[in-house]
Amino acid sequence: MSLVRCAAIVLLVALLSGCGDNLTPSGSDLRPALQPGSTGPAVGQSAPPFAVSDSSGATVTLTTALAGRKGIVLYCTMWCSSCEEQTAQLQSMAASFPEVGFYLVDYVSGTVTEAATAAVANGVTGAAVVTLADTEHALLNAFQGTMGTTVLVDAAGVVRMNEDFRDGARLRAMLGAPSQP
Repeated sequence: MSLVRCAAIVLLVALLSGCGDNLTPSGSDLRPALQPGSTGPAVGQSAPPFAVSDSSGATVTLTTALAGRKGIVLYCTMWCSSCEEQTAQLQSMAASFPEVGFYLVDYVSGTVTEAATAAVANGVTGAAVVTLADTEHALLNAFQGTMGTTVLVDAAGVVRMNEDFRDGARLRAMLGAPSQP
């Protein structure tokens, strides 16, 4: 082994040991425990209240979205190709779960009109899936979302899922599961 290579390895080890990161994590969840009845985006918390416009300009709140429903699904979209594919799956799920409200959270279009145009351009028409124009990123920030974040809120307003959509299997399973107490 050359002297330069040995020096590089020693330097790399010194840098890694000095960075403060734990390179051998225990695997235990170090996040603080949720407080019962707290509000936030985490599973088990009460969903944060919101008020945003849908693509027709009507205001949608957490309360109105949940009214008479088993729950709601919020999906953060930026109308990319992955979002397009996942939106098609959500539209299919919406047909299978008519008692659940499905909402696309458009956080990139900037205005209600642009969100409406993007929805139509991406094949989202009709009432089964509603596009929300999150022009101020209220939903994105409240649920700590990003592209593909999928949030399931039950009828009681409790967050039951907040994670990446992936293939939609987990969301479909949760929608088909019995209601949580």
